[in-house]
Amino acid sequence: MENEVPPVNRVDQIRVELTSLAGERIRVRANMGRSRIVERVGTLSQVHPALFVVEVEERRGRRARQSYQYVDVLTGTVELYDIDTGERILDFSVEE
Repeated sequence: MENEVPPVNRVDQIRVELTSLAGERIRVRANMGRSRIVERVGTLSQVHPALFVVEVEERRGRRARQSYQYVDVLTGTVELYDIDTGERILDFSVEE
């Protein structure tokens, strides 16, 4: 318990980690509620103080931008995966 990182520091840790991944291709799995889960592949294009932006490929060559908050990654609502290995990036699952 004494090694537990406070949630505020974890959000900063997520932001720093995503800053290092800027420009990389990732797979995003977002739980949108009501059994609706959206999976998209895109490029981590921008990292802001409160959120990050993933530019995804749409149909017919169009691009769309999806923004997510760091808190969503912390709570597990948004999961990020490495496109090459399929491994989860930033796994903050609760261990009891």
